[in-house]
Amino acid sequence: MAKKLRFGILGTGNIARQFSAGVQRSYRCELAAVGSRSLDSAAQFAREFGIRGVHGDYESLLKDSSVDAIYVSAPNSLHHAWTIAALKAGKHVLCEKPFALDAAQAEEMFDAAEARGLRVVEAFMYLCHPQTQAILDAVHRGTIGRLKLIRSNFCYATKKIEGNVRFDRSLGGGALMDVGCYCITLARLLAGAEPTAVHAVARMHTSGVDESTSAVLNFPGGVQSTFTCAMLTHGDNTAHLCGTEGWIEVPWPWKPAPDRSGYTIARSIPPRQDQPDTAARKSNPVTGPREHVAVPVEGDLFGIEADDFAATVLDGAPPRLTREFTVGNMRVLDEIRRQIDLRW
Repeated sequence: MAKKLRFGILGTGNIARQFSAGVQRSYRCELAAVGSRSLDSAAQFAREFGIRGVHGDYESLLKDSSVDAIYVSAPNSLHHAWTIAALKAGKHVLCEKPFALDAAQAEEMFDAAEARGLRVVEAFMYLCHPQTQAILDAVHRGTIGRLKLIRSNFCYATKKIEGNVRFDRSLGGGALMDVGCYCITLARLLAGAEPTAVHAVARMHTSGVDESTSAVLNFPGGVQSTFTCAMLTHGDNTAHLCGTEGWIEVPWPWKPAPDRSGYTIARSIPPRQDQPDTAARKSNPVTGPREHVAVPVEGDLFGIEADDFAATVLDGAPPRLTREFTVGNMRVLDEIRRQIDLRW
């Protein structure tokens, strides 16, 4: 039997549950142990996912010899400390996004990994998914001509604010850190460069974090990106990649599922917006030629991410997110936080 990467789950929140469910459907990974600051929480999590190793604190999880790698899913403010602690314990680390609170912390985390010959990778599951690569390939092939504009949004309207770590500034909360980081990674990936200019505005919550942030990023080669992220606002959570010869619509950029994986290529001249709803308007439809491109995918989104990380650890494959890419993302987050005055 081929060796499997044995994960220890640090933290028992919602994202840890999603990841653990994915690991159960992965090919190269297994769940070996779980650690929480509450033994009851760890035990309940272990029962839910059939995990043998149960720890009532993070320190003992890191000492568990049955664990090869730690999945860090604790609040953002704890990523830096517990990633470094796991590396010092000899464990590889897959750390949830955002990787750290700032670029300086990120550099320290990578330094600690490199000093010990271990792997540490930021967990952006959608970047491991075949749909993302297919879209990137389509753009690079010139399917829509020269890429000019990337529009995206990642919004949700939570009703749970009290006790929600995303509304706690001391824990590194806010819409930007929670979901805006997705939009930034997509823009940087497609542009293939770092932004030359960043302009951001935010609506701040009474808790001291941004409940909504919008930004414009300018990239070399004339590529521009706009995005909005929010925690108290409904949004369609789509991405549009606009070029000189058409555009690509991505209805599920962040969480593609097997039955809805793909994108649409569209081309048309925008119609007159003030044209009456007559036969003439019907002869000039809003949309022109459209081609839906399916991306057949087997497997769970988080399971694909886990297997991707296993290939890096077990086979020496290049990490999906390099040090340069992750630190670059943190630098953009740092600049946006500076502009909206979101300080830790």
